[in-house]
Amino acid sequence: MEVGSCRISVVFVFLTICFCSDFGTAIDTITSSQSIRDLETIISRANKFKLGFFSPGNSSNRYVGIWYNKLSTSAVIWVANRNKPLNDSSGIITITEDGNLVVLNGQREVIWSSNVSNSVNNASAQLLDSGNLVLRDNTKGVSIWESFEEPTDSFLSGMRISTNIRTGEKVKLTSWKSPSDPSIGSFSAGLDALNIPEIFIWNNSRPFWRSGPWNGRVFLGVPNMNSVYLDGFNLVVDDQEGTAYLTFSFVNMSLFFVLKSKGVVEERKWIEEKAEWMVPFWNPNTECDVYGMCGAFGSCDPLKKPICSCLRGFEPKNVEEWNGGNWSDGCVRRIELQCERIKKTVEAGKEDGFLKLKMMKVPGFSDWSSAPESEGQCREQCLNNCSCIAYAYDVGIGCMLWSGNLIDIQKLRSAGIDLYIRLARSEFNKIDLKVVIIVPVILGVIVFVITVCAFFSWRWMDKRKAMKEKNRVMQLDEGEVYKELSSENINQTKFQDLPLFTFEELVTATNNFHLTNKLGEGGFGLVYKGKLQDGQEIAVKRLSKASGQGIEEFMNEVVVISKLQHRGLVRLLGCCVESGEKLLIYEYMPNKSLDAFLFDPVNRELLDWRKRFNIIQGISRGLLYLHRDSRLRIIHRDLKASNILLDEELNPKISDFGMARIFKSNQDQANTKRIVGTYGYMSPEYAMEGRFSEKSDVYSFGVLLLEIVSGRRNKNFQNDESLGLLGCAWELWNENNIVGLIDPVIYDPCFQVEMIRSIRVGLLCVQEFVKDRPTMSTVISMLNAEIVELPAPKQPAFIERRNVFDTESAEQSQNRISINNVTVTHIDVR
Repeated sequence: MEVGSCRISVVFVFLTICFCSDFGTAIDTITSSQSIRDLETIISRANKFKLGFFSPGNSSNRYVGIWYNKLSTSAVIWVANRNKPLNDSSGIITITEDGNLVVLNGQREVIWSSNVSNSVNNASAQLLDSGNLVLRDNTKGVSIWESFEEPTDSFLSGMRISTNIRTGEKVKLTSWKSPSDPSIGSFSAGLDALNIPEIFIWNNSRPFWRSGPWNGRVFLGVPNMNSVYLDGFNLVVDDQEGTAYLTFSFVNMSLFFVLKSKGVVEERKWIEEKAEWMVPFWNPNTECDVYGMCGAFGSCDPLKKPICSCLRGFEPKNVEEWNGGNWSDGCVRRIELQCERIKKTVEAGKEDGFLKLKMMKVPGFSDWSSAPESEGQCREQCLNNCSCIAYAYDVGIGCMLWSGNLIDIQKLRSAGIDLYIRLARSEFNKIDLKVVIIVPVILGVIVFVITVCAFFSWRWMDKRKAMKEKNRVMQLDEGEVYKELSSENINQTKFQDLPLFTFEELVTATNNFHLTNKLGEGGFGLVYKGKLQDGQEIAVKRLSKASGQGIEEFMNEVVVISKLQHRGLVRLLGCCVESGEKLLIYEYMPNKSLDAFLFDPVNRELLDWRKRFNIIQGISRGLLYLHRDSRLRIIHRDLKASNILLDEELNPKISDFGMARIFKSNQDQANTKRIVGTYGYMSPEYAMEGRFSEKSDVYSFGVLLLEIVSGRRNKNFQNDESLGLLGCAWELWNENNIVGLIDPVIYDPCFQVEMIRSIRVGLLCVQEFVKDRPTMSTVISMLNAEIVELPAPKQPAFIERRNVFDTESAEQSQNRISINNVTVTHIDVR
């Protein structure tokens, strides 16, 4: 029996090896005799890609697609029957008698075909490790069709995005209609090579975004391309064939680009160590990236408000629309060019000149001239051509000239080249005339200053004495400051760095502080909306006379925020100390505070992931400015959702500096006997021992980050009221189910990696011990994926200490929604 069993085993092993060997040759291939049915797949030889049937998103329709084998159908890179789905699982992929690759339904009807015109008797389709599905004529050994030649929404290494210069025919990407519908959407992306090659994204037939011209190494309008993609991309123009194509390849790196349904191109990079996809790059990235945002002769700068401005020498075509934020009409010249007139009359000294704009994304659709070999020669060629209104020179391209409207100009910080705009000479004479007038005026001012210096010199000693007193007050223990400050002291303070408003002005602006203008309620008074006589809208915080609190906060906010300037911080416009009233005047934020959106069942849907991530990044940059980049080193001490204000574009601004403290340059932490802040956002060392530092703000930021991703308050988490948001996040993290924390309203598999990374950063920020928490500069690098390897978070604070605090008043304060909510919680430290 044993000998017989051995013989049977040998035969079985032999047959198995033969079968597996035969099967191995066909595992990546489809033939006329080896069809693929629904639920069956083929896998490329190195197990990188898979082909089969799938259903996208929440759809029940069935499609044939190719996806990365590592992430199943969450990384689909090609779809066959995208416009004609199957409604059941009866589909078949096979090779027909004429050699075409087809998808058949249950009735054997062709719903998709490779449409090869020449009949082939012996054909097979192989899925390659590049992700390319290749249909071959086995008799001749040649390729007759490739999926890379008919891409859907994904651009992979080795693929060619091309355009026929003569016919205009393009091989381009086309977006899905939605994440659950891969049919052809509104957006497409491809190469435009009529003059100088550029990548465009089109919304139907209208330009939506462009890369700027290709200079042989990079696209000049794509920031950071020099450092990231320099050796990966290659753009080839074949004059003989009349084609141009773009391709890319990276050694030892898995990445691809995908055109999303809303027109955004994302880079997806596979991080092997983490076994996850990351999205480190996308375009359009800002409003300024949208094609023609500022119209003709308008320039866009995402770091300015408003983002659009007319080029110098130009003015808005429609002033009313422009001032209202509609910039599409663009700008027109103030003074016409003199070129033609100068040629006729030969008037010297009145010829046109050029305005130099540095680091610009140059306009689209330029003419190209190969003749000039230098910037100077390019300038002369433009100057001698009356139709030329701008030029730019790049060594890799040569001379670029523009003769029509200049559209899609943008100020860049890490890309771009110099752009020269043609202006009438009189535009420059205005500047020269100002210099001629200003110089003698300055001399007169100098004489005047010398004359009056003696008069003011004695005032300097008096001012210095006052400043010493002010510094003495700021350096006192907080409890002593609170006792020492009084209405009389504040009235005597000279607010020399801050504009003063009269109480009468503010009464008029707020309609006598009418309740219909009430925006919210802070810890020491109400906040009202107002409008000044010049039409400017403001927010007025009024200290309650009946409140015993708020005097210190008022003074502190004046001292701190009046010295800060950052787009991530709310701007203090002025104050009023008059007739026993104490008021602070801020810029008006039309969308109120973050909590009014984040925790509202209706408004929360207005904050998709892109907006929430933008808010997270904005808050982090504002905190970094406070901690490290401002001339003062500020610890906020009350960072929370109600203290994050949102402008008209939902950009965040940190507000309420009544509890902020100024640190000396060599100071790392401070102690206080008076604990102020909001329960749920306070770090353990501050709440328990009165110690605060930069890391206290980092802790508050971590709580806020987790609230933004989850859409839940820290003390009102639905899964477990007693556990709190941090405890639930920690449990889900340990259960490897952190996706369960993400707000269902914003969840999108495309952003899952970014969402999980943000949660992980949040958990790192709320770790119990100060030394374990990152600094804000490290937080920003983590969020932007500049730091790939993130440490494993340790247990958050307060998970086992929930009964330490009297939470009733704190919870009540957290339920308020206001644009400037100051919450003061007194805790006795033992």
